[in-house]
Amino acid sequence: MRPASKTWIKGAGAVAASAALVMPLSASPAGAATAAATQLNGSWAPFDRCPVDNPAMLATDGDTDVPLCVTSTSPNGTIKLGNTEAVTGSTNLQFGVVQHPAEGTYTVVPPAAGSLISGQTTIPGGLLGLMCPSDIPVVSAVCGQITNATLNKVTATVESAGTPSDFSLVAGISSGPIVTLPVRIKLDNPLLGSNCYIGTSRNPVVLHPGNVDAPSMAASRFNPDGTANPDEGSMIQIALSGATQGDSQFAAPKANGCGLGGILSWAVDLKVGLPAGAGTNSLVLNDTKTYTAGLTAPGLSVPDAGKELSESWHSAVK
Repeated sequence: MRPASKTWIKGAGAVAASAALVMPLSASPAGAATAAATQLNGSWAPFDRCPVDNPAMLATDGDTDVPLCVTSTSPNGTIKLGNTEAVTGSTNLQFGVVQHPAEGTYTVVPPAAGSLISGQTTIPGGLLGLMCPSDIPVVSAVCGQITNATLNKVTATVESAGTPSDFSLVAGISSGPIVTLPVRIKLDNPLLGSNCYIGTSRNPVVLHPGNVDAPSMAASRFNPDGTANPDEGSMIQIALSGATQGDSQFAAPKANGCGLGGILSWAVDLKVGLPAGAGTNSLVLNDTKTYTAGLTAPGLSVPDAGKELSESWHSAVK
């Protein structure tokens, strides 16, 4: 094995800092085209949607640009929009990061199908809770149609509404906003239709999550195929766990597309309290776990660090 003292410190430091992204509010229907439903061995297992074949990742040289994979999960939490609060289920966020050491900046590279995945959240009270009772004819007519649990049930799914940005390594291991995350929230119910959203790609809910408390951190080295190699592994994984994250300063725009021709959007706004300004909404994500992986010594892989990262990832595919 080649000497790696200075370059190992550089690479390990970059990975450790990048592991700070512990922000898993998420949702999107599928993973990256090159990594969808991929099962990986060993230490690569958490990174099943890392966009290792994205041209921006492949082009990194290990010196001016350093490639990393990031994944973060949370088993549960809460989200409050206006007057409505709901419990969230498990969530997952994944993307690649291109670090630019000389500039001290970072570029987020999302999977082709979006960074976010989450399960559906059931809105308390369902459609009755969102709109009924009402003395407005068009709304009361809808309320009269809610005759069973299927018609009443409303679920919400948080979806990507753009590429994450403003990634901060320092905030990830301390405090302050870690990343800017644009999302939209899809409301599903037979009477609301299939295009009912809070937020759009042009006017999303913009989250700036940060750590509420400090995570614990552990580092481990492994071989390109994911097997453990604590002394000489050419890859390194940093694991952060146990932190709670939150954001209470984001705004929530009006609903749109709810009901035929959007006729019920205003009724949702009225009951939920939308638009809701910053300070009236909140997000809490419990027990976040984040893993970051990269080359232990990217300086030894110049100019092919991105290609080596991709080859290593593919060698771990089951």
